[in-house]
This record gives sequence, C-alpha cells and structure tokens, in this order.
Amino acid sequence: MVSLPDDLLAELDAEVKRRSTSRSALLASAARRELARRDPVELAEALERSERRFRGSGSFESADLVRTERDDRR
Repeated sequence: MVSLPDDLLAELDAEVKRRSTSRSALLASAARRELARRDPVELAEALERSERRFRGSGSFESADLVRTERDDRR
C-alpha cells in the first residue's frame, strides 16, 4: 500500500490512461529507473577522479590533436 497526494494520483491516472497501462506497471517502471540512477555524490567523485587523471594530459581540443598527429607523421 502506498499513499500519494490527490494531485499526484490524478496525474498518475492520466498518464496510465494515456499509456494504456496500469498504475502498478507505471510505478514499477519509475521505481526501477530511479533505483538505477547513480548517486549524485558518487558521480561527482568519479568525475573528480577522472579530471585529476587527465589534468596533465594536455589539450583534448580536436584541432590540436589533429595538428599533433599530423606533425608526428613528418
């Protein structure tokens, strides 16, 4: 049993009707999607680790990479 505010329940019922599904199916899908999302703190930490690893790597500007590759061939 789940309690929802009346306005949210009305939106949910409208969406269920639009999708020709059930409340349970829509709520299960939403729950699965939410549970699959990465934790924002964990994601920020992973991005920081990646940024630290690449700080000394130089430019990743596409023109610079092409120019360097071209010059290395000469």
